[in-house]
Amino acid sequence: MADRSIDSLPLPLEVRAKLAELDLELSEGSDAKEFPRHVCEEARHNGIALLSKYPSELHAITDSTFVQLDTQSNHNGDITQKGYEKKRSKLLGAYLPQPPGVEPPLPQERRTPVTPSSSSRYHRRRSSGSRDERYRSDVHTEAVQAALAKHKERKMAVPMPSKRRSLVVQTSMDAYTPPDTSSGSEDEGSGPGDSQGTPSSSQGSLNMEHWISRAIHGSTTSSTNSTSSTQSGGSGAANALADVMTQTHIENHSAPPDITTYTTEHSIHVERPQGSTPRAVPKYGNAELMETGDGVPVSSRVSAKIQQLVNTLKRPKRPPLREFFVDDFEELLEVQQPDPNQPRPEGAQMLAIRGEQLGVVTNWPPSLEAALQRWGTISPKAPCLTTMDTNGKPLYILTYGKLWTRSMKVAYNILHKLGTKQEPMVRPGDRVALVFPNNDPAAFMVAFYGCLLAEVVPVPIEVPLTRKDAGSQQIGFLLGSCGVTVALTSDACHKGLPKSPTGEILQFKGWPRLLWFVTESKHLSKPPRDWFPHIKDANNDTAYIEYKTCKDGSVLGVTVTRIALLTHCQALTQACAYTEAETIVNVLDFKKDVGLWHGILTSVMNMMHVISIPYSLMKVNPLSWIQKVYTYKAKVACVKSRDMHWALVAHRDQRDINLTSLRMLIVADGANPWSISSCDAFLNVFQSKGLRPEVICPCASSPEALTVAIRRPTDDTNQPPGRGVLSMHGLSYGVIRVDSEEKLSVLTVQDVGLVMPGGVMCVVRPEGIPLLCRTDEIGELCVCSIAAGTSYYGLSGMTKNTFEMFPMMSSGAPISEYPFVRTGLLGFVGPGGMVFVVGKMDGLMVVSGRRHNADDIVATALAVEPMKFVYRGRIAVFSINVLHDERIVIIAEQRPDSTEEDSFQWMSRVLQAIDGIHQVGVYCLALVPANTLPKTPLGGIHLSETKQCFLEGSLHPCNVLMCPHTCVTNLPKPRQKQPEIGPASVMVGNLVSGKRIAQASGRDLGQIEDNDQGRKFMFLAEVLQWRAQTTPDHVLFTLLNSRGTIANSLTCLQLHKRAEKIAVMLMERGHLQDGDHVALVYPPGIDLIAAFYGCLYAGCVPITVRPPHPQNIATTLPTVKMIVEVSRSACIMTSQLVVKLLRSREAGAAVDVRTWPPVLDTDDLPKRRPAQIYKPSNPDTLAYLDFSVSTTGMLAGVKMSHAATSALCRSIKLQCELYPSREVAICLDPYCGLGFVLWCLCSVYSGHQSILIPPSELEINPSLWLLAVSQYKVRDTFCSYSVMELCTKGLGSQTESLKTRGLDLSRVRTCVVVAEERPRIALTQSFSKLFKDLNLNPRAVSTSFGCRVNLAICLQGTSGPDPTTVYVDMRALRHDRVRLVERGSPHSLPLMESGKILPGVRIIIANPETKGPLGDSHLGEIWVHSAHNASGYFTIYGDESLQSDHFNSRLSFGDTQTVWARTGYLGFLRRTDLTDANGERHDALYVVGALDEAMELRGMRYHPIDIETSVIRSHKSITECAVFTWTNLLVVVVELDGSEQEALDLVPLVTNVVLEEHYLIVGVVVVVDVGVIPINSRGEKQRMHLRDGFLADQLDPIYVAYNM
Repeated sequence: MADRSIDSLPLPLEVRAKLAELDLELSEGSDAKEFPRHVCEEARHNGIALLSKYPSELHAITDSTFVQLDTQSNHNGDITQKGYEKKRSKLLGAYLPQPPGVEPPLPQERRTPVTPSSSSRYHRRRSSGSRDERYRSDVHTEAVQAALAKHKERKMAVPMPSKRRSLVVQTSMDAYTPPDTSSGSEDEGSGPGDSQGTPSSSQGSLNMEHWISRAIHGSTTSSTNSTSSTQSGGSGAANALADVMTQTHIENHSAPPDITTYTTEHSIHVERPQGSTPRAVPKYGNAELMETGDGVPVSSRVSAKIQQLVNTLKRPKRPPLREFFVDDFEELLEVQQPDPNQPRPEGAQMLAIRGEQLGVVTNWPPSLEAALQRWGTISPKAPCLTTMDTNGKPLYILTYGKLWTRSMKVAYNILHKLGTKQEPMVRPGDRVALVFPNNDPAAFMVAFYGCLLAEVVPVPIEVPLTRKDAGSQQIGFLLGSCGVTVALTSDACHKGLPKSPTGEILQFKGWPRLLWFVTESKHLSKPPRDWFPHIKDANNDTAYIEYKTCKDGSVLGVTVTRIALLTHCQALTQACAYTEAETIVNVLDFKKDVGLWHGILTSVMNMMHVISIPYSLMKVNPLSWIQKVYTYKAKVACVKSRDMHWALVAHRDQRDINLTSLRMLIVADGANPWSISSCDAFLNVFQSKGLRPEVICPCASSPEALTVAIRRPTDDTNQPPGRGVLSMHGLSYGVIRVDSEEKLSVLTVQDVGLVMPGGVMCVVRPEGIPLLCRTDEIGELCVCSIAAGTSYYGLSGMTKNTFEMFPMMSSGAPISEYPFVRTGLLGFVGPGGMVFVVGKMDGLMVVSGRRHNADDIVATALAVEPMKFVYRGRIAVFSINVLHDERIVIIAEQRPDSTEEDSFQWMSRVLQAIDGIHQVGVYCLALVPANTLPKTPLGGIHLSETKQCFLEGSLHPCNVLMCPHTCVTNLPKPRQKQPEIGPASVMVGNLVSGKRIAQASGRDLGQIEDNDQGRKFMFLAEVLQWRAQTTPDHVLFTLLNSRGTIANSLTCLQLHKRAEKIAVMLMERGHLQDGDHVALVYPPGIDLIAAFYGCLYAGCVPITVRPPHPQNIATTLPTVKMIVEVSRSACIMTSQLVVKLLRSREAGAAVDVRTWPPVLDTDDLPKRRPAQIYKPSNPDTLAYLDFSVSTTGMLAGVKMSHAATSALCRSIKLQCELYPSREVAICLDPYCGLGFVLWCLCSVYSGHQSILIPPSELEINPSLWLLAVSQYKVRDTFCSYSVMELCTKGLGSQTESLKTRGLDLSRVRTCVVVAEERPRIALTQSFSKLFKDLNLNPRAVSTSFGCRVNLAICLQGTSGPDPTTVYVDMRALRHDRVRLVERGSPHSLPLMESGKILPGVRIIIANPETKGPLGDSHLGEIWVHSAHNASGYFTIYGDESLQSDHFNSRLSFGDTQTVWARTGYLGFLRRTDLTDANGERHDALYVVGALDEAMELRGMRYHPIDIETSVIRSHKSITECAVFTWTNLLVVVVELDGSEQEALDLVPLVTNVVLEEHYLIVGVVVVVDVGVIPINSRGEKQRMHLRDGFLADQLDPIYVAYNM
């Protein structure tokens, strides 16, 4: 309904008047604003027009309406947009025509009609709760709205993160208390009533605005089950990030979904505009079908979100940057080129500006102590300081007489009563700490002057409340470096300090040992009558040390000399025109800065009376300072913007206040960019109470330069204060461009007056040589004056840089012989010598060469309405360095009553606003629970601690939004693939450069002379029969149980006999022919071995299959079924236990039991022997099938012929020197690869005894394997990575107890990890280090390498050189190149050799694309030629092309005759200086990773393990990590071993480390519980299974973050 239609409604006068008042009230907000013209005019037009038409009737009405509105309005006197909507609709409700088919509104206000007029007329949302005037100028709010509107046209859709329900619940309202502002705030602090949330009147009614924005967002909240609720934002068409204010017509409303149940019946009915149809709330799982990047339709919420993310990222980013710089390698990072159109300073070089002459008045005292003595003796009754209690009643009046006598007493006691007469603890010139609470200025003042009289140096610090205060350690460091041994404190404070049970004051972390000395008069002895302090004229001795916290959190002490102290007091007296006995109200902290200078020092010089308002009183009554100004007719008040703002919020309750007595209102933080709006708003409201505009005097100060500038109180009301409306764009380049106020992106600043009397000021460039700035350039303000600090205590280097700076002219000549002090303030000097400050050096962030000020960014974030979701004043902005540039991070405290969705929406809008106004991307925006950010002692945010917590992952945010895609613009150029050089050219190039072709081979089998009896036989079955005849009682296999005792053993004869019986069973009961396939489903043990040889005796082909896991049948049984089917097994052989399992009810639920082939139970064997034992006709016939699931989730079976099997056993026998007298311990899974070969085959071939240790038993007894190795005095042992990891983690702390149990590993000469991956060097090294104490020789630990096409390519063996390690450049690897670097160099990656090449094996490195041979140390695919290569894949469909390529490849150039098998692994060969057993130089093979695991990103090849290693290092709670890609997005899954509250800490850390080390932007971060990442029996991660689980939404993640 358009707004003008109200005019046509038949409204009574009274209603029209109320509407006008309501409009006016909304437009005025806190009566304290410069308002957008159209708002004021409209409101005035409505209200004043009515008043002029009907003056007599209306005056009565309006008065009553004012009273009504006043009582109803918000608790801090401010009507919210929502309140406005409600009252307006209440007024109009009876007169609005009802649209057909819509019920009339309910009387209980449960439904509120939508009145779009509000949106169309006020293009700006109102905050609920207190409005923080100091952070807002309306220009800013309007600018923000415009920026958001602009973004809205671009229809950004940001996928909302998913969060587990428990995490959402934990951040519920009762979990937090509102932020505690107990001890006040330095720069901020929430006002009284800031934490109460929305006014109670609106609590009952539905928040209309909330549903409207829900509707526009079309977002749904669904729940899967009680443990995990995922909130998906923005599915469907209406997922644009909406800004409710610019949306005048709302298309569709979704009813608010109910999270607890699946029904929407009892959701509250919302009125719909005609024509809109209700939209159903999607339930879990039926997000609309959508195509993924691979063109596969996926029905899943996760992939829908990812798709949304992909679509968002496809939008054009900022213009790409042109130039690159070389990062010590050809990985080129983009570097920001100066924009040719950027504004440059054009003005003349500025001149130094001189302050007025410091007029020395004759009666000025020669020192501050002299002043105290004068007033203490002449007018002892004159009041010096009045302190207040929390009720605002005067607590205590300190007169000048008392101050003088008590200070003398303190001085005497410090000098004479500490230590002994011969050895006093404190001598003149020593430093002492002053530790006084904020509500006791009198005790502080007495102690401070006591120190001055005693000529000791006071160091005022905050009261340490706990041992772990933020920044307390740095304060301790300052005290230590100042050599402080004594701390003066008050009685009450002393009692309140944290104490140990014995009553001693605790030693604070990082603090020196202190003697605590209470300065109350009753505890001190009276000085003798003849003792007087020595009062000298002010000199260059140090008077006091003021502490200052730097950007990085370190605390420095600024020393102020006695002459500087006195001169500063004189300059302030002259600038502020102080006179004797004036009254001054001080709200500031009296221990430092402006509060100390005016309220403690200058006041005494002029015998003024200070009314000190403690922070605790301000919290109870924000108006207290104004009331005290009125009560005491004070001439001067010292406040911060915060105090003015709080007074605005509370002023409506007060009638009897008058500010006519004030001649000067000093605004201590007048240099802040947001103080101007506080000053304006304050003046608007209190002008009617007698406040004159010229009274407001902002000042600028810094710990180093003391007061830098202050506005003088003029009587000339015609001269308006200086205003600058500066272009933000210009400012970011350090250039002043005055902007018309129409422009959105502007900063309005006020002048902070003129240079101090007796001082000289200039502005210099902030970086590099201190050159004078031009007149239109922003620089650091520098001051040359006696009244300034002289040094950082004890830090001569920093002192030189800050306090002894000589500004240069462009000619290179210094402008003065006197040094200047850097103030740390950024600004310029305007016309008439007026000083303007635009920011602080500490808040400066330089992003891509442009400067941004943290305070400005805070101001923009706070202008984003509605502010219901975060606490004002509790926002931290800082930058972190990631990938050679600063990145902006914003952390805010979230109100406990805000919903996920609201907060997320507010966050998205903040990002857009900052992008629109500052043209800079925010890297990370995080919301933390209320009251959890580290505080300064005065309650403000401790910035450096917050940054530290963020970087170490201990902030525990409840919401995180990362935007690396938008703000990281300096990534390397994606690699352009060059046209391939032909293989011939590569070979010629290698020859020309003198490089050999990368090929290597193990020893030649033909030349090895050995008395190998097994060689006489072609087949393993024959070897077994021969051993059963020649050595029937020789034990071949011993199986251990978890207690380490022998569970079972087999001699040659026993094995032969069992195999015979099994053969009979297969023929008779199974009716099998030779060549039939048999699945052996056994747990690891002896039965499996017997069954295998039984199959060989019967001529059947065995396939070993891992039995289903009894606790996890549903997921493990289908794999068994699949292998049985794919291998075309004619029957299954197994034990009785497994038979029961296969026939159980759970098994029936998992697979169709009726389709199993016949199952034979070998626990019940026939007694007969077979008539004959099968002998194959040809060695190339099939011996067995080896099935395994690859890490990419492919099930592949390879065919092993009899010849290959025998050749493999022989090769291993020779490499490891295995004989019947040897014992070998094997702790491996016996189902595939080398694990199966070692478990079942090698003992029969070589005759050695195998001690079998099932890895599953180690879960019960982790020390089982090592104890067995020690007990059986084993020389060779084989294990998997999972076993090694289990021992490392499980036995790490038990090495001592194992030693006492007699565990000794000194006999081990080879401990081989059997693997099909790159050696895990960190694990093998930690294993070696850990068990070195148990005499394990580190040289013994090595790895092997095998793959599908060849089960054993490398194996360390006994002879030959130790495995070598090289370091390669990880960035070169991405380009498929090997570049060797030194250990410890940046980006270096250690690679360990994968063991020695087995006898009879030849290896070559070939280019996987061109199939040409490569040179030494070049990365390529490993190709292998050997007698024990598998003979091909066994598949149902017989995919011949795949098979022939993998098993029968030929080089395209060079030796084109040899047939090679392609391993599918990337690696390189390198000839070392070591010699092999046969005297040749040793060739080492280094495996880098599987080709099908590698990820192509930005044209480069990444191996998941490298990214995972970086991620695991990034936070102590990440136990495991897996990465994969999905539609070109990098997805990182991390397992969190810690509380769920830590989940969101990991998101920025993971993103940072992957950017820094791999130059990749993480698309999605998924945080899951420990154990979610699937791992196969070899301990390899199943990344593709994980990917499928993630996309099918089966992981139950704790948190999913979608990086923008």
